[in-house]
Amino acid sequence: MNRLALPLLLLVAVCAAPPALAADQPLVVDLWPGKVPGDVGIMGEEKFIELKVGGKPYEVGGKPTQWLTNVTKPTLTAYFPPKDKNTGAAMLICPGGGYHNLGWDVEGEEVAAWLNSIGVTGILLKYRCPRRPGDVKGEPPLGPLMDAQRAVSLVRSKAKEWGIDKKKIGIVGFSAGGHLSGATATNYEKRAYDSVDDVDKVSCRPDFAVMLYSGYFKVKDGELSPTIRLATGTPPLFLVHATDDPISEVDHSVTMYLAMKRIGVPSELHVYAAGGHGFAVRKVNKPCETWTDRCVEWLCTLEMLPRK
Repeated sequence: MNRLALPLLLLVAVCAAPPALAADQPLVVDLWPGKVPGDVGIMGEEKFIELKVGGKPYEVGGKPTQWLTNVTKPTLTAYFPPKDKNTGAAMLICPGGGYHNLGWDVEGEEVAAWLNSIGVTGILLKYRCPRRPGDVKGEPPLGPLMDAQRAVSLVRSKAKEWGIDKKKIGIVGFSAGGHLSGATATNYEKRAYDSVDDVDKVSCRPDFAVMLYSGYFKVKDGELSPTIRLATGTPPLFLVHATDDPISEVDHSVTMYLAMKRIGVPSELHVYAAGGHGFAVRKVNKPCETWTDRCVEWLCTLEMLPRK
Protein backbone atom coordinates (compact mmCIF):
# COMPACT_ATOMS: atom_id res chain seq x y z
CA MET A 1 0.00 0.00 0.00
CA ASN A 2 1.20 3.51 -0.77
CA ARG A 3 2.65 5.26 2.32
CA LEU A 4 0.18 8.08 1.86
CA ALA A 5 -2.79 5.79 1.44
CA LEU A 6 -3.21 4.70 5.10
CA PRO A 7 -3.15 8.22 6.58
CA LEU A 8 -5.59 9.30 3.88
CA LEU A 9 -7.98 6.43 4.71
CA LEU A 10 -7.77 7.29 8.40
CA LEU A 11 -8.55 10.91 7.62
CA VAL A 12 -11.59 9.92 5.57
CA ALA A 13 -12.79 7.62 8.39
CA VAL A 14 -12.43 10.36 11.00
CA CYS A 15 -14.23 12.91 8.85
CA ALA A 16 -17.08 10.48 8.09
CA ALA A 17 -17.64 9.45 11.72
CA PRO A 18 -20.60 11.15 13.47
CA PRO A 19 -19.61 13.62 16.19
CA ALA A 20 -19.71 12.13 19.70
CA LEU A 21 -22.09 13.75 22.15
CA ALA A 22 -20.79 15.02 25.45
CA ALA A 23 -22.03 12.95 28.40
CA ASP A 24 -24.42 15.71 29.50
CA GLN A 25 -25.45 16.84 26.01
CA PRO A 26 -28.90 15.65 24.87
CA LEU A 27 -29.58 14.44 21.35
CA VAL A 28 -32.23 16.37 19.39
CA VAL A 29 -33.95 14.77 16.39
CA ASP A 30 -36.83 15.89 14.18
CA LEU A 31 -40.01 13.92 14.72
CA TRP A 32 -41.23 14.07 11.12
CA PRO A 33 -39.15 13.70 7.94
CA GLY A 34 -40.89 16.58 6.15
CA LYS A 35 -44.20 18.41 6.39
CA VAL A 36 -45.98 17.79 9.68
CA PRO A 37 -49.16 15.84 8.81
CA GLY A 38 -52.57 17.26 9.57
CA ASP A 39 -51.22 20.65 10.68
CA VAL A 40 -52.70 23.91 9.41
CA GLY A 41 -49.93 25.87 11.12
CA ILE A 42 -49.98 29.00 13.26
CA MET A 43 -48.59 32.51 13.15
CA GLY A 44 -45.55 33.42 15.22
CA GLU A 45 -42.19 31.85 15.96
CA GLU A 46 -41.47 29.25 18.63
CA LYS A 47 -40.62 30.99 21.91
CA PHE A 48 -40.44 30.74 25.67
CA ILE A 49 -42.97 32.74 27.65
CA GLU A 50 -43.51 33.70 31.28
CA LEU A 51 -46.71 32.12 32.53
CA LYS A 52 -48.59 34.20 35.08
CA VAL A 53 -51.32 33.20 37.51
CA GLY A 54 -53.18 35.96 39.33
CA GLY A 55 -50.78 38.51 37.86
CA LYS A 56 -47.74 36.76 39.34
CA PRO A 57 -45.18 34.49 37.65
CA TYR A 58 -46.23 30.85 38.01
CA GLU A 59 -43.93 29.01 40.41
CA VAL A 60 -43.71 25.42 41.63
CA GLY A 61 -41.96 24.62 44.88
CA GLY A 62 -40.97 28.27 45.24
CA LYS A 63 -39.08 28.26 41.94
CA PRO A 64 -39.98 29.82 38.57
CA THR A 65 -41.08 27.76 35.56
CA GLN A 66 -40.29 27.98 31.86
CA TRP A 67 -42.96 27.55 29.20
CA LEU A 68 -42.59 26.91 25.47
CA THR A 69 -45.21 27.77 22.86
CA ASN A 70 -45.76 28.20 19.11
CA VAL A 71 -44.38 24.75 18.31
CA THR A 72 -44.72 23.93 14.61
CA LYS A 73 -41.71 21.61 14.26
CA PRO A 74 -42.05 18.73 16.76
CA THR A 75 -38.82 17.16 18.01
CA LEU A 76 -37.47 14.58 20.44
CA THR A 77 -34.72 15.52 22.89
CA ALA A 78 -33.09 12.39 24.29
CA TYR A 79 -31.29 12.48 27.64
CA PHE A 80 -29.21 9.36 28.26
CA PRO A 81 -28.22 7.99 31.68
CA PRO A 82 -24.58 7.09 32.40
CA LYS A 83 -23.72 3.84 30.63
CA ASP A 84 -22.97 2.06 33.89
CA LYS A 85 -26.49 2.91 35.18
CA ASN A 86 -28.45 2.31 31.99
CA THR A 87 -31.28 -0.19 32.60
CA GLY A 88 -32.39 -0.24 28.97
CA ALA A 89 -35.74 1.35 29.88
CA ALA A 90 -36.88 4.60 28.27
CA MET A 91 -39.77 6.99 28.79
CA LEU A 92 -41.21 9.61 26.50
CA ILE A 93 -41.99 12.79 28.44
CA CYS A 94 -45.09 14.85 27.61
CA PRO A 95 -45.14 18.21 29.43
CA GLY A 96 -48.46 19.80 30.28
CA GLY A 97 -49.86 23.23 29.48
CA GLY A 98 -53.48 22.76 28.47
CA TYR A 99 -52.42 22.00 24.89
CA HIS A 100 -51.51 25.70 24.71
CA ASN A 101 -47.94 25.65 26.05
CA LEU A 102 -45.36 23.13 27.27
CA GLY A 103 -43.94 23.20 30.82
CA TRP A 104 -40.45 22.75 29.44
CA ASP A 105 -38.37 22.70 32.60
CA VAL A 106 -40.67 21.62 35.44
CA GLU A 107 -42.47 18.90 33.45
CA GLY A 108 -39.74 18.20 30.92
CA GLU A 109 -36.03 18.67 31.56
CA GLU A 110 -36.32 18.05 35.30
CA VAL A 111 -38.27 14.85 34.67
CA ALA A 112 -35.54 13.68 32.28
CA ALA A 113 -32.95 14.31 35.00
CA TRP A 114 -34.95 12.19 37.47
CA LEU A 115 -35.29 9.39 34.94
CA ASN A 116 -31.55 9.45 34.25
CA SER A 117 -30.93 9.15 37.99
CA ILE A 118 -32.79 5.81 38.02
CA GLY A 119 -31.08 4.53 34.87
CA VAL A 120 -33.84 5.40 32.41
CA THR A 121 -33.44 7.27 29.13
CA GLY A 122 -35.71 10.34 29.22
CA ILE A 123 -36.96 11.52 25.84
CA LEU A 124 -38.68 14.90 25.90
CA LEU A 125 -41.42 15.25 23.30
CA LYS A 126 -41.88 18.75 21.92
CA TYR A 127 -45.36 18.36 20.49
CA ARG A 128 -47.25 20.96 18.51
CA CYS A 129 -48.98 23.75 20.42
CA PRO A 130 -50.97 25.92 20.92
CA ARG A 131 -54.30 24.72 19.63
CA ARG A 132 -54.83 25.21 15.92
CA PRO A 133 -57.70 26.99 14.15
CA GLY A 134 -60.53 24.50 13.88
CA ASP A 135 -59.72 22.63 17.11
CA VAL A 136 -62.80 22.20 19.30
CA LYS A 137 -62.63 24.39 22.39
CA GLY A 138 -62.38 22.39 25.60
CA GLU A 139 -61.48 19.16 23.82
CA PRO A 140 -58.00 17.71 23.26
CA PRO A 141 -56.66 18.42 19.74
CA LEU A 142 -55.61 15.64 17.38
CA GLY A 143 -52.18 16.99 16.39
CA PRO A 144 -50.40 16.13 19.66
CA LEU A 145 -51.70 12.53 19.48
CA MET A 146 -50.18 12.21 16.01
CA ASP A 147 -46.88 13.49 17.40
CA ALA A 148 -46.96 11.10 20.37
CA GLN A 149 -47.81 8.04 18.27
CA ARG A 150 -45.00 8.89 15.88
CA ALA A 151 -42.65 9.47 18.82
CA VAL A 152 -43.20 5.97 20.26
CA SER A 153 -42.48 4.37 16.88
CA LEU A 154 -39.42 6.55 16.28
CA VAL A 155 -37.91 5.74 19.67
CA ARG A 156 -38.56 2.03 19.17
CA SER A 157 -36.93 2.21 15.72
CA LYS A 158 -33.85 3.79 17.37
CA ALA A 159 -33.76 1.33 20.28
CA LYS A 160 -30.55 -0.49 19.37
CA GLU A 161 -28.75 2.70 18.37
CA TRP A 162 -29.78 4.46 21.60
CA GLY A 163 -29.10 1.59 24.00
CA ILE A 164 -32.79 0.98 24.70
CA ASP A 165 -34.73 -2.25 25.15
CA LYS A 166 -37.54 -1.99 22.58
CA LYS A 167 -39.84 -3.84 25.00
CA LYS A 168 -39.27 -1.30 27.80
CA ILE A 169 -40.48 1.94 26.23
CA GLY A 170 -43.02 3.88 28.29
CA ILE A 171 -44.59 7.31 28.31
CA VAL A 172 -45.11 9.80 31.14
CA GLY A 173 -47.21 12.95 31.01
CA PHE A 174 -48.42 15.80 33.18
CA SER A 175 -51.80 17.59 33.11
CA ALA A 176 -52.71 17.82 29.39
CA GLY A 177 -49.59 15.77 28.77
CA GLY A 178 -51.05 13.16 31.12
CA HIS A 179 -54.10 12.95 28.92
CA LEU A 180 -51.81 12.67 25.90
CA SER A 181 -50.01 9.76 27.56
CA GLY A 182 -53.31 8.02 28.25
CA ALA A 183 -54.59 8.64 24.72
CA THR A 184 -51.36 7.28 23.26
CA ALA A 185 -51.47 4.18 25.46
CA THR A 186 -55.02 3.36 24.40
CA ASN A 187 -54.97 4.37 20.72
CA TYR A 188 -52.20 2.13 19.47
CA GLU A 189 -54.20 -0.06 17.08
CA LYS A 190 -54.91 2.72 14.59
CA ARG A 191 -52.80 5.78 13.92
CA ALA A 192 -54.34 9.23 13.75
CA TYR A 193 -52.43 9.88 10.51
CA ASP A 194 -51.49 8.10 7.30
CA SER A 195 -48.10 6.36 7.34
CA VAL A 196 -45.27 8.55 6.03
CA ASP A 197 -42.28 6.15 6.05
CA ASP A 198 -40.90 2.88 7.44
CA VAL A 199 -40.82 4.27 11.00
CA ASP A 200 -44.62 4.06 10.98
CA LYS A 201 -44.39 0.31 10.42
CA VAL A 202 -42.97 0.03 13.95
CA SER A 203 -45.44 -0.38 16.84
CA CYS A 204 -46.67 2.82 18.51
CA ARG A 205 -47.90 0.98 21.62
CA PRO A 206 -46.07 2.08 24.79
CA ASP A 207 -45.13 -0.76 27.14
CA PHE A 208 -46.45 1.24 30.12
CA ALA A 209 -47.85 4.71 30.82
CA VAL A 210 -47.63 7.14 33.74
CA MET A 211 -50.11 10.02 34.09
CA LEU A 212 -50.06 12.84 36.63
CA TYR A 213 -52.92 15.22 37.48
CA SER A 214 -54.44 14.64 34.05
CA GLY A 215 -57.46 16.35 32.55
CA TYR A 216 -59.81 15.40 29.70
CA PHE A 217 -60.42 11.83 30.91
CA LYS A 218 -63.90 12.55 32.26
CA VAL A 219 -66.76 14.08 30.30
CA LYS A 220 -70.29 14.92 31.43
CA ASP A 221 -72.09 12.53 33.75
CA GLY A 222 -68.79 10.93 34.73
CA GLU A 223 -68.34 9.11 31.44
CA LEU A 224 -64.94 8.32 30.01
CA SER A 225 -63.79 10.60 27.21
CA PRO A 226 -64.14 9.13 23.69
CA THR A 227 -60.46 10.06 23.18
CA ILE A 228 -59.65 6.98 25.31
CA ARG A 229 -60.19 3.56 23.74
CA LEU A 230 -61.28 0.70 25.98
CA ALA A 231 -58.91 -2.00 24.73
CA THR A 232 -57.87 -5.01 26.80
CA GLY A 233 -54.42 -4.81 25.19
CA THR A 234 -53.81 -1.43 26.81
CA PRO A 235 -50.47 -1.47 28.66
CA PRO A 236 -50.25 -1.13 32.48
CA LEU A 237 -51.13 2.36 33.75
CA PHE A 238 -49.96 4.40 36.75
CA LEU A 239 -52.02 7.44 37.78
CA VAL A 240 -51.26 10.20 40.30
CA HIS A 241 -53.50 13.05 41.47
CA ALA A 242 -54.01 15.41 44.41
CA THR A 243 -57.49 15.84 45.86
CA ASP A 244 -57.02 19.61 46.18
CA ASP A 245 -56.03 20.09 42.53
CA PRO A 246 -57.67 23.40 41.50
CA ILE A 247 -57.22 22.88 37.75
CA SER A 248 -57.88 19.21 36.97
CA GLU A 249 -60.39 17.49 39.24
CA VAL A 250 -59.21 14.23 40.77
CA ASP A 251 -62.29 12.68 39.14
CA HIS A 252 -60.41 12.55 35.83
CA SER A 253 -57.84 10.08 37.15
CA VAL A 254 -60.47 8.14 39.11
CA THR A 255 -62.64 7.81 36.01
CA MET A 256 -59.69 6.54 33.99
CA TYR A 257 -58.71 4.07 36.69
CA LEU A 258 -62.22 2.64 37.06
CA ALA A 259 -62.62 2.31 33.28
CA MET A 260 -59.39 0.34 33.03
CA LYS A 261 -60.35 -1.78 36.05
CA ARG A 262 -63.62 -2.77 34.35
CA ILE A 263 -61.80 -4.19 31.33
CA GLY A 264 -59.00 -5.82 33.32
CA VAL A 265 -56.10 -3.51 32.44
CA PRO A 266 -53.53 -3.57 35.30
CA SER A 267 -53.59 -0.06 36.78
CA GLU A 268 -52.40 1.68 39.91
CA LEU A 269 -53.90 4.91 41.29
CA HIS A 270 -52.33 7.17 43.93
CA VAL A 271 -54.49 9.98 45.31
CA TYR A 272 -52.91 12.44 47.75
CA ALA A 273 -54.84 14.72 50.07
CA ALA A 274 -52.73 17.74 49.14
CA GLY A 275 -50.40 18.74 46.36
CA GLY A 276 -52.36 21.02 44.07
CA HIS A 277 -51.44 21.01 40.41
CA GLY A 278 -48.17 20.96 38.53
CA PHE A 279 -45.76 19.57 41.13
CA ALA A 280 -44.09 17.12 38.72
CA VAL A 281 -40.80 15.95 40.31
CA ARG A 282 -40.08 19.11 42.32
CA LYS A 283 -39.87 19.16 46.09
CA VAL A 284 -43.03 20.84 47.35
CA ASN A 285 -42.88 19.69 50.99
CA LYS A 286 -46.00 17.54 50.66
CA PRO A 287 -46.52 13.77 50.52
CA CYS A 288 -47.33 13.93 46.80
CA GLU A 289 -43.63 14.42 46.07
CA THR A 290 -43.08 10.76 47.02
CA TRP A 291 -44.92 9.56 43.92
CA THR A 292 -41.58 8.98 42.20
CA ASP A 293 -40.67 6.31 44.77
CA ARG A 294 -44.00 4.58 44.26
CA CYS A 295 -43.51 4.73 40.50
CA VAL A 296 -40.08 3.09 40.75
CA GLU A 297 -41.57 0.30 42.87
CA TRP A 298 -44.31 -0.19 40.28
CA LEU A 299 -41.81 -0.30 37.40
CA CYS A 300 -39.84 -2.92 39.31
CA THR A 301 -42.93 -5.12 39.69
CA LEU A 302 -43.44 -4.85 35.91
CA GLU A 303 -39.77 -5.83 35.46
CA MET A 304 -39.17 -2.64 33.52
CA LEU A 305 -36.53 -1.83 36.14
CA PRO A 306 -34.38 -4.36 38.00
CA ARG A 307 -35.70 -5.29 41.42
CA LYS A 308 -33.63 -3.90 44.26
